[in-house]
Amino acid sequence: MKKFKLAIVGATGLVGRAVIQVLEEKKLPIETYGLFASKKSAGTIVSILGKNYVVEELTENSFDSGFDFAIFSAGGETAKKYAPIAVKKGCLVVDNSSYFRLHEDVPLIVPEVNMDDAKNHHGIISNPNCSTIQAMLPLKALEDRYGIKRIVYSTYQAVSGAGKEALSDLKNTEGIMPLTKFPHPIYNNCLPHIDEFTENGYTKEELKMINETKKILHRPDLRITATTVRVPVENSHSESINVELEKNFEIEDLRTTLKAFPHLILEDNPSANIYPMAIHATGHDDVFVGRVRRDDSVSSGVNLWVVADNIRKGAASNAIQIVEQLMNQ
Repeated sequence: MKKFKLAIVGATGLVGRAVIQVLEEKKLPIETYGLFASKKSAGTIVSILGKNYVVEELTENSFDSGFDFAIFSAGGETAKKYAPIAVKKGCLVVDNSSYFRLHEDVPLIVPEVNMDDAKNHHGIISNPNCSTIQAMLPLKALEDRYGIKRIVYSTYQAVSGAGKEALSDLKNTEGIMPLTKFPHPIYNNCLPHIDEFTENGYTKEELKMINETKKILHRPDLRITATTVRVPVENSHSESINVELEKNFEIEDLRTTLKAFPHLILEDNPSANIYPMAIHATGHDDVFVGRVRRDDSVSSGVNLWVVADNIRKGAASNAIQIVEQLMNQ
């Protein structure tokens, strides 16, 4: 079996550490790792499968040793500068930042949904936004079976999606310390404000969900609106998704369609208080769907409640799934 060399950029951040954890669980055929981060984090010792690695400062020479793959989890500016350098050195990059997502020549991939699009890469494959990734599994199932006319997203997004400083704000329950990430307290509060506001009143997070969904489903005509909200939950995003379908449906057939989709777990027994919850999704790579019910306000509508671990499936695990499938080709 062929062995590969893998670089991890942003190895000491929340997503970078999750990448390492998932790689340890999967035990992919990787013989050498290269761990890179900012100058501030250089020198950190990280163990992978019992072997210690020293985190190095990311530079233009970091990819000279010939990596096969690199997973970037270090922000858009870092990806913009260093991903093309890695590609020139023969490395295939899977990037977690938003920088390349809507570039026409960069595939935007959720493996269960559109892995075939990865064949058209030019050295860079983009990981979608965390809130987009989990929505794509049930939406792809519905698109293939019934066709989708319109989507309304309402998200309840965990604080970990905003990084370490945001987690500090959540733990700052008394408001004694200055806020480090959010403009208002997140403890005991909800903020309808994720990323920056744009001229049309939408936030960049909302526009990411709208535009990425269209790209992944190959539906530039799809009507979508979104409201994204940060809630005082440490990990795992929850989403209310209202979908208007092209075809009519029987609700049990629709449930069966969702249940059959890869890595989508149906948890839908309200009479027994069974429905997806953030505390149960955390630590898992599957996407959970429940509260499946007809929307009688339109001719063929359905409501879904979708939950997933935003650090794992929403970032690290999705990137590793992409790498794993490319290794197996």
